[in-house]
Amino acid sequence: MSKKLAIVQSNYIPWKGYFDLISMVDEFILFDDAQYTRNDWRNRNRIRAAHGLVWLTIPVQVSGRFGQRIRDAKVTDAKWATKHWKSIVTSYSRAPYFYHYRELFELLYQEAAHETMLSRINYQFTRAICEILGISTRISWSWNYQLAEGKTERLINLCQQAGASTYITGPAAKAYIDRRLFDAAGIKAAFIDYSGYPTYRQLYSAPFAHRVSVIDLILNTGPCAPKYMKGTICDL
Repeated sequence: MSKKLAIVQSNYIPWKGYFDLISMVDEFILFDDAQYTRNDWRNRNRIRAAHGLVWLTIPVQVSGRFGQRIRDAKVTDAKWATKHWKSIVTSYSRAPYFYHYRELFELLYQEAAHETMLSRINYQFTRAICEILGISTRISWSWNYQLAEGKTERLINLCQQAGASTYITGPAAKAYIDRRLFDAAGIKAAFIDYSGYPTYRQLYSAPFAHRVSVIDLILNTGPCAPKYMKGTICDL
């Protein structure tokens, strides 16, 4: 039986496309051995508010001249969780399914406030949101595997260790993946197509925003959320 694999850095309360990718594979490796990047999705994401899109950012200490791995990034202020939850309440208390999920998300933020490592926080939210969306994909860590040198070589090696015959990634990977190496290894490389997502009724009158945290989709559409996640796979 063929096995599909995706390898992506952990993100904080990611957008729906991130979970589409998770749902398409048998195993999803959180590659938090990668270098932490500032002003990226690792520690922040956006929600919709009455006055427009709002960033929710987890304060993280970055150390070392060349940065640090995502797995080593530490939170600097535990109050972030309370602030983020208050922002979500303010922005989504009028959403159709807010009270259906309120207790679940409030507990998630209360638990996250006691965690000091960014990777663990992202993992906790990702797992919980997968359960809400009915996604049962195995989620593992990159440090459970041996890591080879070279960008494409490392991906191929992880696929081989995980027993995967297909590697699925985002469209941005076309800029750096060497397709010939995948072909030589007998592994199919494909990317997810994020175009064509249907819209749903969002709060407030601003133009529709697809690239916001999946929390927006969940609180506005509830159990119907998976119907608005329709990423497709194309060959690289």
